[in-house]
Parts: sequence; C-alpha cells; structure tokens
Amino acid sequence: MIVVFGGTFDPVHRGHENMAKHAVSALSADALYFMPCALPVHKAAPGVTTQHRVEMLKLVCQSNASFHIDTRELERTTPSYSLLSIQQWRDANPEEPIAFLLGMDSFNNLTSWYHWQTLVRLCHIVVYQRPGESFLPNQELQDYVYRCQAESPEQLTKQTSGHCYFLAGPTVDIASSALRSRLGRDEATDLFLSQEVLAYINQHGLYTENPKST
Repeated sequence: MIVVFGGTFDPVHRGHENMAKHAVSALSADALYFMPCALPVHKAAPGVTTQHRVEMLKLVCQSNASFHIDTRELERTTPSYSLLSIQQWRDANPEEPIAFLLGMDSFNNLTSWYHWQTLVRLCHIVVYQRPGESFLPNQELQDYVYRCQAESPEQLTKQTSGHCYFLAGPTVDIASSALRSRLGRDEATDLFLSQEVLAYINQHGLYTENPKST
C-alpha cells in the first residue's frame, strides 16, 4: 500500500511526523509520500520559500526509510487540485492500494473539494482522528461514510480504492500557524520540531522578521 500525505508543511513538525509514522505502522504501508502543496504568497512567512519547505521535509525523511517526498504539486503550473495528483498516482500504480491521508478538519470539508466524488473512487481515504476531534459531516459526507467505511485496515488491502477508514491515534498538540508564531516570538519549540528541522530553521533564520539570505 502507498500512503499519500498532503499539506503545506510550513514547517513540518512532530505532529506531522507522528501522524505519518502511525499511518505507516497501522496500515502496514510500503511507503508514505509527503506531498507538499503550493503555498500562496500571502500566506508565506518572510523568507520561507518552497525550497525551504522541501529541504525540511528531506530532513524528516532521512530518519525513516518509509518516508519520501513527492513534489508534483509544487511543479504544476495549473491549479493544484488533489484530484489531479491522485489521478496521476493511480495511473502510475493501477494495481496498488493507495491511501490519501487526511486530518479530521480536512475530511469534514471534503465535499467542498474539486470533484471530490471522483477523488474518493481513485483511492482510499484515511482520516487521522486525533483525541478531541469530532466528525461533523453534512448529509453528503455522511452518506459517503455510510457506504464506504471500512472497519479495519485489512479491508483496504483487498481493493485498490473506494474505502474510508478512520484511524485513531495520539497527537502532538501543535498547529503550524501556532508554531510559526512561537518561532517569531523566539519561544521554545524543541518539543514540536525535530532537532534537525529546528537547526535548519535557526541556520536560515526562518519565521523571523529578518530572515537570512541563504
């Protein structure tokens, strides 16, 4: 099984790492691919380029042989819809189960995504449900879960796509936006970032008002 994990990863933090590790273990996945999406300029912190986000992901991937990076969304010149990426994954792996890993907040908004009904037919949707998070579906999403929910990870291996599975697991309680604020205020962040990523951020002066030019 292949797991695809999309996000801005601005920066990648221990919450992302924990979610990825738990998904690989629980799903017995062969590989997990972090798929960073394009980051709108108005959301970028000073000095944080696409390349910086990729370099930080590379540091995380060095610590786990199952982790890889897929940059197709960063290279696309057209609108970066998840559907397009998953379609490419499916075309390249027609016989392989593919799981698209989402957080509960993203899953609750799934029906607003571009051609979401097609997306869920191309892959399994795996929802990482952290403690305290709630499933708040509209009727359309509720109907999809009723039709497609899998009760165990093993069900995902029996077909290449089409299931929805809720994966419960522990979390590191931090959001990237809050982490950027902490970094900007020069507050302690070692509990939320790997040593390698924190060293990289400090080396390049990221998430500060006066980033370095490197």
